[in-house]
Amino acid sequence: MRRIGFLVNPIAGMGGRVGLKGTDGKVAEARARGAEPRAPDRAREALVALHDRLPDAEILTVPDPMGAGVAREAGFEPEVLDFALGEETGADDTRRAVAAFLERGVDLVLFVGGDGTAVDVARAIEGTGTPMLGVPAGVKVYSSVFAVTPAAAGRVVAEYDRVADREVNDVDEDAFRGGEVVTELKAVVPVPVAEDVQASKQLAGGNTRTLAEGVAADVQQGVTYVLGPGSTLGEIKRELGFEPSPLGVDVWRDGELLVRDGGEEEILAALGEENVVVVSPIGGQGFVFGRGNQQISPAVIRASSVVVVASGEKLDGVGQLRVDTGDPDLDEQLRGWEKVRTGRFERRLVKVV
Repeated sequence: MRRIGFLVNPIAGMGGRVGLKGTDGKVAEARARGAEPRAPDRAREALVALHDRLPDAEILTVPDPMGAGVAREAGFEPEVLDFALGEETGADDTRRAVAAFLERGVDLVLFVGGDGTAVDVARAIEGTGTPMLGVPAGVKVYSSVFAVTPAAAGRVVAEYDRVADREVNDVDEDAFRGGEVVTELKAVVPVPVAEDVQASKQLAGGNTRTLAEGVAADVQQGVTYVLGPGSTLGEIKRELGFEPSPLGVDVWRDGELLVRDGGEEEILAALGEENVVVVSPIGGQGFVFGRGNQQISPAVIRASSVVVVASGEKLDGVGQLRVDTGDPDLDEQLRGWEKVRTGRFERRLVKVV
């Protein structure tokens, strides 16, 4: 029987679909833009998968909104700590919860959030030997302590038999909003060993100049292009004749920039009769959707065709592609073989898993 310490960062990922590229210090603005919490749904998905495989797992958690409710909804009867939470939960609540879990001898800490939450959990457990695993719910999920999807997190917790040290990295959100990816190693912690635990993000993507030229040469009149974030797409945007928003999603049609650094609602409003989403996988991880581009929501994807672009060097580093849109049915539709554009004319078949 496994004893799991479980907690949710209830605001994790709220800034994603509304174009804030993170939620640290931006909760009020995210809410003002209409952001909805996404962490509880992803937490529930992880625990349902765990309950399906290990229904007798002991779940130790804290009061809502940090865990108790979703644990019960997933079918568990959790032990809920007598734990006072602030009106707006934060990093201190996370660290106190993890410390309480450790005092009660949990076998693993399962948390729901992004890189910022991972840092808080890691700082509490570092040096104790207790493993941790993340359910991806944040905008930034660069650390190698997360499962690739919420359901995968539940499966890994139920089935792992050994752990290995992995890196916790965080990104400076202010720099990220300004268009620069500045990562810093924050901790090294034990994490379950499994294929469904993601790798760290690699920042180098290789030469994309001829790729950008090829994409720009093939644009069609009357088609609306939703252009994702990242350096590869930045080259394409420049080739189309405009300066890209810093790590944002831009919408372009017939030589006109319709939306710059848009959130989901702005993107949806700009769509036309025929739409194409152009994205590039995250180096090292292979995620096409669900990491840093939540503005390209399931509604946007369903209204569009999808084009994946990447240098051959980047594809060599990822091996396969992944999706985590937050909509399991859409994820299933996107899985299979994808023809990825790698150059002016070249394409390569890569499997989406």
